Amino acid sequence: MIEIITTAGLATVQDLGRYGGLRYGVGRAGAMDRVALAAANLLLGNDENAAGVEVQLFPFAARFTSDCGFAITGADCAAQLDGRALLPWSAYSAHAGQELLLGLPQSSARASRAYLALPGGVDVPEVLGSRSTQLRGAFGGLEGRFLQTGDHLRAAASEPGRTVAGFGLVPSSLALPFHTKDRPAIRVLPAAEYCCFTPGSKELFWSGEWKITAQSDRYGYRLKGTALEFAQPVEMLSHGIVPGVIQVPPGGQPIIQLSDAQPSGGYPKIGTVIEADLWRLGQAPIGSCIRFVQTTWEEAVAADEEIRAWLTEAERLSRLYRSQATGHRR
Repeated sequence: MIEIITTAGLATVQDLGRYGGLRYGVGRAGAMDRVALAAANLLLGNDENAAGVEVQLFPFAARFTSDCGFAITGADCAAQLDGRALLPWSAYSAHAGQELLLGLPQSSARASRAYLALPGGVDVPEVLGSRSTQLRGAFGGLEGRFLQTGDHLRAAASEPGRTVAGFGLVPSSLALPFHTKDRPAIRVLPAAEYCCFTPGSKELFWSGEWKITAQSDRYGYRLKGTALEFAQPVEMLSHGIVPGVIQVPPGGQPIIQLSDAQPSGGYPKIGTVIEADLWRLGQAPIGSCIRFVQTTWEEAVAADEEIRAWLTEAERLSRLYRSQATGHRR
């Protein structure tokens, strides 16, 4: 349905992730912004977990090789279809031969990844229960690699009338805001080795600003700030970790494990980003600063339920709009 004609690199096929394999050394992978991908799929009437294209570097351009619906969410990247400006977080229809261009994300939105969904999802083989690209193992997605110019991707659903264009959603950053001191805030639960850090370092962890360095990617974000100190030397064997875990190596600069994180690690853990805020972290641009806010288990669960309620309402509205539009056509 589409041919990749321009890519700055790092674009991959992702769904919501590969679960159940950590015990076997298979990481989760999946979209860095799971909320944006789920929303893009809902705009088209897809299952939330359908595979889409995650674009991390811009520009990105694709040519439609047949009539096809599509939806774009995530970063507002001044999308255009044959030069016509498109609204973000919306569904559209394209004709064969038309070209979609995603430009640089708008800096004011503080988002860095865009998601492109196709009817039924991107049609790639399911591997170990997921269509996500696992770069470390080179499987899933399209041949387990980044997308390249000349690649062709098919939509799993071929019905030309499936997409109803013109419907959009309020971006999740506006619908689900959470800020502190004018900076994006990430909610964190203290982790197992939290007690191993000095009182001053604990205070700095919560009160300081942390810059996302250029040595960051889908595997993890390396942060820069005032170095954290241990109350006493800590030696640990490698143990299981998951996306969101914040490890602190001997240098004292935290590392947040993300979608492509390895399943085990040996550095002490000072905290864990709650599941409901991983999408915020996934959209934070390289070079930007974030803050951590201490939270509780109950608050983490409530935050997850808030996202679930928002996606449920988005699905309802999308279904209603598509039903009414189809009825009017008749």
